[in-house]
Amino acid sequence: MLEGKRIIVTGSARGMGEATLKAYVEAGANVVGMDVSDEAGESVSNKANNAGPGKCSYIHVDVSKKSSVEESFTKAVEILGGLDVLAHPAAIQRASNASDVSVEDWDLMFSINVKGTMLTNQIAYKYMKKSGGGSIINFGSISGLRPEPSASAYSAAKGAVHSWTRTASGTWGKDNIRVNAILPAMATPMYYAARERSTEEENIASHWRNSVPISLGQEYGDPDRDLAPVMVFFASDSSRFITGQLIPVDGGQTAGL
Repeated sequence: MLEGKRIIVTGSARGMGEATLKAYVEAGANVVGMDVSDEAGESVSNKANNAGPGKCSYIHVDVSKKSSVEESFTKAVEILGGLDVLAHPAAIQRASNASDVSVEDWDLMFSINVKGTMLTNQIAYKYMKKSGGGSIINFGSISGLRPEPSASAYSAAKGAVHSWTRTASGTWGKDNIRVNAILPAMATPMYYAARERSTEEENIASHWRNSVPISLGQEYGDPDRDLAPVMVFFASDSSRFITGQLIPVDGGQTAGL
């Protein structure tokens, strides 16, 4: 389904990025994975490359630094011979209360989650324009749509990603570049870490346990089974007429808003 597609996946060392990278290689794409966790990133890419049928390699990137993104994307495009798709799951999550969130935590959240989205998207756009079009897949969150008392900075950052995605799609559509954002509810290391930080009161209030209506014997989705096929669709030409959308992949979680 993705034979010949040239793809960059950020945050590829674990979780949703890892699942996305593996799915793209399995679908026949030529992929470059990127992360700050080099040992894990190399391992994931090597395993995917060995499994095939697509190809995969790994490059370090710090998405919060323009020079790093420019350098890494230049190397990736040299390896790939162009760029058709950017999947951008790379993000961080931290607990913070609106009453006392620190400037340092706020800046960190926006530097990685928002500036990182802007930088990777801008640089990908330049290469995709040369290729005649492409697909950018950002990662938003239900946290950017609802009150998040325990994650104020993360919620604000994801809301900014949503707005950026719509604006970028409206700006770059003339160049045949579509920009969408996935809003996932997946059981990943980030999810479990957030669960550990949430209070029992929040759990009782259905912040986690009862927020997903669909019953599959699990609280949140499985990245390989529930997210990866969606990521393949949005990287493929089958999604060529979809842009500027926030796509929940969450078992119906956002339907309750």
